[in-house]
Amino acid sequence: METPSEAASDTAHYFFGPQQPHLTATGSLSNLAVTPSDQSLDQWSPSSAIFRPDEFSQHLDYQSTREELRCLILNTAQSAAATRQATPVESNPRGSESQDAVKILAAPGRLKYLQNYIDQVAPWLDMFDSDRAFGIQVPSLAKSSPALLCAILALSARQMERKEGRRNSFTSLELYQEAIRRLAPLLHSRDMQVIPICVILCCLEMMSASAQDWRRHLEGCAALFHTFGVHGFTKDLLQAVFWCYARMVTDVCAALISDGAKSTLLPPCQWLPLGPESDLQQARQLFRSTEHPDMHANYAVYLCARVCELISKRTRFVELGEPNGCTAQEFEAAWLALWEELQAWLADRPADFLPVSTVDTKPFPGILFSRWSAISSTQLFHTACVLMLDMMPRQIKGRLSLGVNGSRLWHAKRICGISATNPHHGCLNNAIQPLWVAGKLLSHQSEHEALVELIWSIETSTGWGTCWRIADLEAVWGYKVRRNGASVGAEWAIPA
Repeated sequence: METPSEAASDTAHYFFGPQQPHLTATGSLSNLAVTPSDQSLDQWSPSSAIFRPDEFSQHLDYQSTREELRCLILNTAQSAAATRQATPVESNPRGSESQDAVKILAAPGRLKYLQNYIDQVAPWLDMFDSDRAFGIQVPSLAKSSPALLCAILALSARQMERKEGRRNSFTSLELYQEAIRRLAPLLHSRDMQVIPICVILCCLEMMSASAQDWRRHLEGCAALFHTFGVHGFTKDLLQAVFWCYARMVTDVCAALISDGAKSTLLPPCQWLPLGPESDLQQARQLFRSTEHPDMHANYAVYLCARVCELISKRTRFVELGEPNGCTAQEFEAAWLALWEELQAWLADRPADFLPVSTVDTKPFPGILFSRWSAISSTQLFHTACVLMLDMMPRQIKGRLSLGVNGSRLWHAKRICGISATNPHHGCLNNAIQPLWVAGKLLSHQSEHEALVELIWSIETSTGWGTCWRIADLEAVWGYKVRRNGASVGAEWAIPA
């Protein structure tokens, strides 16, 4: 029987970067009450020393309202089950609420925020959804849901404030507080429309959140999905909301931030209606049965979550002695099965998931896609491959002939090239953790400079906080990258 100490030599310490202790939640409802982890691998991260919170996240009213929302959500999740089964949010207008929505939108500047939501923000959330649930269905539902309307206006206002570098502008905070005030009775009654509202508010919170806070923001949504029985095949709007959470609001990205110490808050077995004992082949058959290209993209998200889960199990077995059964033999079998599924995902891509152009440029290849969901799903594939190769059992290394797919650097350069070539804002926002994974493997100064410039441009063009990852990469590279003749570390302050 292998012991954790004997297995330690097999574990890539690449993942065990120091970070701060944080709060964790697990999948069972009885454990969804969030408690401090007594065996956290997360300690300190360079970004925690450099991250500069903006005025919004430092505002005492925001902090108190955010904690109020978190408590409301977790209390709802731990109370009785939902009053009705997971079904699409109903769109029957209710007279008084429709009138309230009209009044909210009539206030000065609100129409501008709604326009910005539809034109700029909703495409982020609809990146893997060709039916555009957030761009079409959500604004329609908001006409009879003041809480939902305030939530999308708050997110849009926050995006504009950050992108334009506005200071002392707290319209988004006022709308955020109003959304929560109107959300509270819906949570108490366990109304299904709370789910898209909470995911949208979570997205707003994470625009300004530090890396150490990401999981804390995600905990409430994970608890709601569990309690209401919402998963990746719930159908219609709630299905789109789930995958937005998993990808964009990024349960997967939060797992990547932990560098192997944590899996996703919502275990991958709860993403599908198959039960905890389901295997990868059953999952593949389920995704294929939909015959919808969007679900092939979502399958990449699911596989990346499974990679994070496997890494976390092995890490905790080796580093903490956790008796989770992830011995060398079990790990090798799981690694091989997951690697096979990743390669099958690549081979089975629909025709419109293939790049329309691939050019061997420097320092990163130019890889252009015509389909939004193909951009990030392909990038997640390469990210998952890097993570898998980092943890490849040594017994396998001599047996497999992986070719170019066995090169971490090849995958890393394609991760960077995809972001550099495809300017879709949703794909750029979703790229920050893949870029971090890739950036740690780059060695040439020109590659470092190009990646720093790319991360900088993502924040300035989208308003999404990304520059905190520059400090983490500089810590890996061992020097501060100079941008436009000055040290980036001295320049990059998070916009208001």
